[in-house]
Amino acid sequence: MEDKNNPQDGQLQIELTPEVAMGNYANLAILSHSHAEFIADFVRVLPGMPKAPVVARIMLAPENAKRLLAALQDNVQKYEAQFGPIELPELAQAGSKTANPFGVPQGNA
Repeated sequence: MEDKNNPQDGQLQIELTPEVAMGNYANLAILSHSHAEFIADFVRVLPGMPKAPVVARIMLAPENAKRLLAALQDNVQKYEAQFGPIELPELAQAGSKTANPFGVPQGNA
């Protein structure tokens, strides 16, 4: 009898539910960390709205945060090779690696 909960041949089966597949729009990410984890809060900021809701919070072990960073760098490089450079004027002006277009204070955990 086949067990559908056990991946065959060492392959992980990933399930994407319709609700999660819809995604959440976020135009701001607030990153913080402690010695044990990295936290990314994804926020939707809309003009004229007094509050900006966190639409998702992702918590990662430091090793997985570094893996995510490498995967994002790889994907940005592939994107730019196909579509051209992604311009970030706020980074060019500040000479910084951190974008903060809304003036939100940095988070600390």
